[in-house]
Amino acid sequence: MQQYLQNKKGLVQNVFNKVYDKYDLMNDFMSLGIHRLWKKDLLNMLNPSPNQKLIDVACGTGDIASLFLKNVSKNYDITCVDPNKGMIKKGKEKLNEFKNLNWIVSSAEKLPVNQNLFDLYTISFGLRNTKNINKALSEAHRVLKPGGRFLCLEFSKIQNSNLDFVYKNYSKIIPLIGKLVVGEKEPYEYLVKSIEDFINQDELVILMK
Repeated sequence: MQQYLQNKKGLVQNVFNKVYDKYDLMNDFMSLGIHRLWKKDLLNMLNPSPNQKLIDVACGTGDIASLFLKNVSKNYDITCVDPNKGMIKKGKEKLNEFKNLNWIVSSAEKLPVNQNLFDLYTISFGLRNTKNINKALSEAHRVLKPGGRFLCLEFSKIQNSNLDFVYKNYSKIIPLIGKLVVGEKEPYEYLVKSIEDFINQDELVILMK
């Protein structure tokens, strides 16, 4: 797939440099607030065991880690990875009560961790923003232990035609909302476009396989 937007040098980084302080609110707008329910479902699907290691890639401000530690185990060790320094800084501030978090500034395509290290790998709304999906998936496979689990949340194609019609019309006003929230509409124009250009669910399954 030709990921035109993702491959424009510096675009993704610039987008998140502008919106990291309002990142959680941004996801509310992009998903009509449903992302919070999706993340809780993801948490239930993880079904972790004691002493397992979790890496959360494209962690943003640490939503998955926060949910995990507050609802599953406060003693669990989690590695949070994001390419944006502002996101990491915001996450550290938001989750400063927890001391068992390892924060790393890095892209999903080249994780600075050993192979076969983690039992669980999560990535939420970050896969479509990678410059190379294949490399990101290969890295996920590399850092997971044999039998480890990969769980991905991502915006993609809506199968229901009526809901798709509603969302496509709603998405037209998201940049205008972004203008009101962060003072700029361009980051939101990119994010809407990145969803439109992203591969569908079946194509993603093929790449994962």
